[in-house]
Amino acid sequence: MSDLDEHGSLHRLLGGYLLGGLDEADTDRLDEHLRDCADCRAELDRLAPVPEMLQHLPDARHLSGGAPLAVSPAARPSSQNIEGLLSRMRAEKHKEVRVNRVRWLAAAAVVMIAAAAIGYGIFTNGRVQPGTPEALPSVELVSSRFEAAPGSSLTGSAVITPKVWGVSVALDVSRMKGQAPFLCLVRTKAGATEQAAVWGDTPDGNAKVVGASSVPVNDVEAILITDKDGKLIGTAPVV
Repeated sequence: MSDLDEHGSLHRLLGGYLLGGLDEADTDRLDEHLRDCADCRAELDRLAPVPEMLQHLPDARHLSGGAPLAVSPAARPSSQNIEGLLSRMRAEKHKEVRVNRVRWLAAAAVVMIAAAAIGYGIFTNGRVQPGTPEALPSVELVSSRFEAAPGSSLTGSAVITPKVWGVSVALDVSRMKGQAPFLCLVRTKAGATEQAAVWGDTPDGNAKVVGASSVPVNDVEAILITDKDGKLIGTAPVV
């Protein structure tokens, strides 16, 4: 019998398992199967209330043409065994829910950081609305395309948002190659550099990163991306 046939055969015995209607051999087979089969444990959990519900039916004690319902104590799995299996399954469900919640919170955090990158103001036609926190009146956002360094295939853009304390830098880059971690640097017109962000490898070479620098927007000459050894990967000149 194939594994699939064996699973189907045992799955159909779950009702009898809970009601104690199996012989000892089938009960032992199901005990072993339930330790490794999440689908059957889920079905067992769904069926768990059935025995108690049957006990409350008016004729629960006369199900077979008026004959009392007789169950061999040895044929029914112990309550400790069933509860242990259900506890394991519920723990697995709780772990899955917790992992999904962490992933959702991480995604929400990325959205919030991206929103923070453009400040608290509302932008109209690329201009910051005066009167909002951190807004610099009459200063436009600066967007620049990256130029790949020799030997690099980097593409993408950098968007610089003026702040009262410096600038925020939002990167959207593709075809990243090199030795991680990668660094985003803000280069001043005097030739000095200041680190704005750092990140690791991505499976597809794409990255969206938000960083910040204390360099005033009027003093920013370019945005650079380098690898961990300082090798230049791309430059986004600010004009």
